[in-house]
Amino acid sequence: MIFGAGGIGLAAYEIFRSHDLMIYGFLDDRNELHGKEIDEVTVLGSTDNDGYLKYIGQKCEAFVASDDNSERKSIVKMLKDRRKVMPINAVHKNASLSGSTDISHGNFIDDGTVLGAKSVIGNHNLLHSGVIIEYEANIGHFIQIGAGSVIGAGTKIEDEVFIGAGAIIVPGIRIGKNARIGAGSVVVENVDDNITVFGNPAKPVNV
Repeated sequence: MIFGAGGIGLAAYEIFRSHDLMIYGFLDDRNELHGKEIDEVTVLGSTDNDGYLKYIGQKCEAFVASDDNSERKSIVKMLKDRRKVMPINAVHKNASLSGSTDISHGNFIDDGTVLGAKSVIGNHNLLHSGVIIEYEANIGHFIQIGAGSVIGAGTKIEDEVFIGAGAIIVPGIRIGKNARIGAGSVVVENVDDNITVFGNPAKPVNV
């Protein structure tokens, strides 16, 4: 069951189908989508519909497909509280994962993503197309990394960070919790919690 019928939901659907997995249906809180089909798979109802939630953990698994952190966290909490399950990973067949990568639950790992040796990937992250996570980098929870970004070796990315497309984080850098890295930025020094940086080299900006 895929929670969310937007762009990430469609990408996750294609990932699961490429692995020959059957999709039971989509759940989405937008009423106008209910009953509609996406490539012959129906948007069944809302994300809190007990009639469909009862199958999760019994007949099917769940994947949360939202790029809104508050929504993602709410659905994950609901699945843990009401169904006692954690969402599964959606890993594209063209992603390259080192055998020593430590990857947790509920991650979206898109086409061409590379996870280096002894990298650590936490829970519920979105790694878009072509992301490179170099060796021994540590990625926390509820992080979104835009397409084509490069996360250097030994980097520490704290929870709930947003990294725009094409950003480069040089090796050994720490990115603090809730920080935001602008698209195309080159980060050459540590970024504190809750700070937004942009540019080459990346500098704090007012938002």
